[in-house]
Amino acid sequence: MPAPIALVDCNNFYASCERVFQPDLCGKPVVVLSNNDGCVIARSNEAKALGIAMGEPWHLCRKRVDTEGVIVRSSNYTLYGDMSARVMRVLSGFTPELEIYSIDEAFLGLGGFETRLADHAREVRRTVRRWTGIPVSVGIAPTKTLAKIANRRAKRDRGCEGVYLLEEEAAIDAELASMELTDLWGVAGRLAARLTKLGITNPLALKRTDTRFIRERFNVVLERLVLELRGIPCTALEEIAPDRKSIRASRSFGRPVETRRELEEAVATFTARAAEKMRRQALAVTRLMVFVHTNRFRPDDAQYYATQSITLPAASADTGRLIRAALQALGVIYRPGFRYKKAGVVFLELIPSATAPGDLFAAPDNAASKARMRAVDSLNRRFGRDTVSYAASGIRRGWKLRNAFLSPRYTNWDELLQV
Repeated sequence: MPAPIALVDCNNFYASCERVFQPDLCGKPVVVLSNNDGCVIARSNEAKALGIAMGEPWHLCRKRVDTEGVIVRSSNYTLYGDMSARVMRVLSGFTPELEIYSIDEAFLGLGGFETRLADHAREVRRTVRRWTGIPVSVGIAPTKTLAKIANRRAKRDRGCEGVYLLEEEAAIDAELASMELTDLWGVAGRLAARLTKLGITNPLALKRTDTRFIRERFNVVLERLVLELRGIPCTALEEIAPDRKSIRASRSFGRPVETRRELEEAVATFTARAAEKMRRQALAVTRLMVFVHTNRFRPDDAQYYATQSITLPAASADTGRLIRAALQALGVIYRPGFRYKKAGVVFLELIPSATAPGDLFAAPDNAASKARMRAVDSLNRRFGRDTVSYAASGIRRGWKLRNAFLSPRYTNWDELLQV
């Protein structure tokens, strides 16, 4: 019998983060908007009950603020990231086997807790709520896929009180029979349509399909899904996060950008953001790419999309060197006369900074460069983002994304909640 796996999922995570520091929002419909306040990306249960759809454009549901009392917040990723880290630290105290799956989800290996799974899960739920203020649901099953399904029931069925164990064969089959194919982890509409044409109309039918047939008609990934539905683990917990293959920093602009100077400011800012992320993982980059594009949803505007990659003489994690390279790439693709909607930087080839090689003509970052970057990162962590920044990033940044409903970053020293 495989060791049980729990999936702990934060309920309505972004909305819940807002409520931790604004308790007057509890019981009210709350929605969180995407970058530039474009569309709904998170909803409280009360907002869902009003029929507000995920992805609904803000301008279409704006009238609900006055007529139905909907509370609106701009996305506050600094706050959400800090709250996620707090939740994960609490979860790490309940098991030595923890895989952080996303900002609001984690898998826990519960081997050794078999005789008291339900009590242990309830204690996890109580402790996370008490120590962080975030409500979570816990689903427990023999495999990751089934744990996802169990968590789905834990969230939707109030009788479960946030915890659901899915272990018995009959219970598993009943749960699978009540679901749509697209409710399964990793099964999207096109794949579901192909399966339906073959007579596989729900997850229970998929579970009972011959694995050899699935592998021949589809692939080994779907075969593993079938095995996981049968209670056979095929994906182990990743307790150590794999090395990043790339790092991306990009944003849509709050208004169209038409000048090269503003575009350079944005690219320099995004490069600095990506470099900071990279240094936290002790990595360096050898090749980066810059991209720009106009707004394809404005067909009356002239359209343009371009990318340019550049290989560095030596791997680096120095923000100054990386900004110079990124602006060099931008200079190749910049074209005047366009209304740019978005730009971004992608670090494509990452290696451990400690082993970054040099060559005859170029050396990796020296001790002075590394000390300078440590000092910059330390000051920005302590006193807030952009306390120290490069002149190329600009000061006013009129191109920044819109966030008219942004709440304070309550976990930052300069925005702590005042009582």
